[in-house]
Amino acid sequence: MKKILLISDTHGYIDDVIIKYAKAADLVLHAGDIGDVKVIDKLSKISITKAVFGNIDSAEIRSMTKENELFEIEGFKILITHIAGKQPKYNKRVLNLIQKESPNLLIYGHSHILKIENDKKNNLLCINPGAAGRHGFHKKRTMIRFNLNNKQIEKTEIIELGDRSSLS
Repeated sequence: MKKILLISDTHGYIDDVIIKYAKAADLVLHAGDIGDVKVIDKLSKISITKAVFGNIDSAEIRSMTKENELFEIEGFKILITHIAGKQPKYNKRVLNLIQKESPNLLIYGHSHILKIENDKKNNLLCINPGAAGRHGFHKKRTMIRFNLNNKQIEKTEIIELGDRSSLS
């Protein structure tokens, strides 16, 4: 069993609450718009971290991360990217990856909108953890955590980190 924390759109912001949840995770997955190298540095010191770059990320972050991550864990083939498009009509790059690799789980960010959706056409689960940072139009800062256990997703939890506007 692996405890997974999904995070996206930090835009350079990381706080003690995010760190607390990362410490409890076996694996942290960051779906882009990291915003500052310190976010990846802090997360990587706490837990195994896989991250992809987003559209706001610097050349330095892009040199440390990829546009897509594809890997297997606990019987799941997972694809992480930042901009996926709207399922089942993903952007061309993501649709090609889905058709070629047949992932079970697509994790993405960009919209700042938390979503968990089944894509029956492509036979995969799509998850956007929303935005954990303080920049953007979202009202609530969010993340998602769950367990992967022998080809099963268990104990899925939406984590609300508070109002974006309450941060200075």
